[in-house]
Order: sequence, then C-alpha cells, then structure tokens
Amino acid sequence: MEVLTMGRVGVDLYPLQSGVGLDRVETFGRFLGGSATNVAVAAARYGRRAAVITRTGADPFGRFVRRALAEYGVDAGFVADVPGLPTPVAFCELFPPDDFPLYFYRYPKAPDLEIRSGELDRAAIETAGVLWATVTGLCAEPSRTATLDALRWRPRGSLTVLDLDYRPMFWESERAARHWTGEALRHATVAVGNLAECEVAVGEREPVRAARALVDRGVRLAVVKRGPDGVLAYDAAGAMVEAAPVPVEVVNGLGAGDAFGGALCHGLLAGWEPARAIGFANAAGAVVASRLACAAAMPAHGEVAALMRKESA
Repeated sequence: MEVLTMGRVGVDLYPLQSGVGLDRVETFGRFLGGSATNVAVAAARYGRRAAVITRTGADPFGRFVRRALAEYGVDAGFVADVPGLPTPVAFCELFPPDDFPLYFYRYPKAPDLEIRSGELDRAAIETAGVLWATVTGLCAEPSRTATLDALRWRPRGSLTVLDLDYRPMFWESERAARHWTGEALRHATVAVGNLAECEVAVGEREPVRAARALVDRGVRLAVVKRGPDGVLAYDAAGAMVEAAPVPVEVVNGLGAGDAFGGALCHGLLAGWEPARAIGFANAAGAVVASRLACAAAMPAHGEVAALMRKESA
C-alpha cells in the first residue's frame, strides 16, 4: 500500500442551497466524508494504491461508505462494522467565501473511535509508503492507543504524517488535546495543520514559530496552512518554503485541507522537493474549495496542473 490513512469516516449531507442556514435548506447532496477517508480518496486520484483504516456502523450508510470507496479506487479491506453504533453523518452550512459551519452527528460514539490495536494489520502499517494518522483519532479510547501503536510501529525515518486535525467538540479540553498530540508527534516525521491546530499542538500560532516548534518536537517537515495567506513549510535543516494562495471562487472550503493532504502524500512519495510538493498540494486544495463536495471533488493530476499553469501564465 502506498498511502494508508487511519481515522474518521462518515457521510456528508451538504446543502444544495448556499447562503442560507440549515433551518431553511430544502435539499441536500450525499457524499463520502471524513478527513482520513478523504485523504485516501485524494491520493487514489493520482494513481496511488490507497487504503483507509476505519470503522462504520452496520447500517445502510456503512454500505454506502464501502461502495463509494470502491468507486474511488480505495481499498476497503481495513474497514469493519461496529454493531450498535451508527455510521456518522455531518451537515454543513455554506456562507462563502470563508464561513462553513460544520455539524457532526457522532452519537453515542463514532465507530471510527472503536479501532483497536489488536485488530490492526501491523505488517501493512509498517510497509506502507505513507501512514497518515489524525489527532481526532487520539480523542478517545480505544482509538487513541491504536493510533499511537500504529505510529510507533513505523520504521524509523519513514513517511509518517500526523494531521493536526483538531476538532474541539471531540475533546474534553484543549489541554488534553495538546498532551496526546505531543505523544503522537514523537513518532511522526511530517506534521500538517492550520494556524489554530498548530496553536493547540505546540502553543504557537505565528506560522514560522509554529513550524519551528513542530520541528523541535522531532518531525522532519512541518507544514503550516495559513488559509488566505497560503502555506509555509519548514524542514529539520532549517529550510523554509512558501506557497502563495491560489485564487478561486470558493464554494465550500471544508474539503480543501484533505485535498491538500492527499496531494502532499503523492508529492512526498514521488520524491519531490518541498517547494514543488507544497505548491502542488496548495493548488489541489484550491480546486476542491471551488467545488461542493469533499471526496467526490478530489481532482486528478491534470486538473491540478492546469490550475498551476493558469496561475503562472
């Protein structure tokens, strides 16, 4: 497996009307969702052999998840049902260009937080080209122990990415999130997060200081997403690169970070220099921000390249 992700899955029910609240929306589109799942789909769009380790409910939405993964070319062999827990759903509101409230329905507990260490395929985790794990997976047991074990099992120096993916509604406190994120960073070689997520992880919001703090925690590459100000990357040798924002007409900004993640995995596996990998990932995120869905909106290589050529012209 070239890209193996671990974490959230669900069904996104996104409004087909923009600029109105959920209390006034009349129709919705149904899409595959969940950050770790979206990253796997994005990587598969570039021809990468991708799989996701996650859990669903034994319900119709769980069947939808498996069918959608197959359609997107993502291996569902590490997806299992958790009896008694429903597949999560998420709703959003669309107030472009920068306000997209997200409402998670993960009650009484999300199945993807029931991933257990004893159920993991250690050989697959050890040999994957990239392992992509998320901070959300650390918010509850048994997923927390399973996520930390998966990170520990990775060979030294391998491409092991921690997505800082902090969602405050999943945590009892920011202090707890910082503690467990710190434990996970000890085993990661790449960290990716936006400014708010970096502040939770290392107590720094200023981009350069945040990136340096992440490297000080042991990662070889820190990637800080700055929203409308683009992206900054800083490596263990002290080299820093930046990618300027790519202007697009924003429809829904929620899937842009996952598109960025899948494209980053592709670039890292290809051995690209950080500037090229970050620039490509940044453009991929812009493509998805101009579309409604997340997984269904992930671009192919040619679409990203076309946007980059347009910007450089």
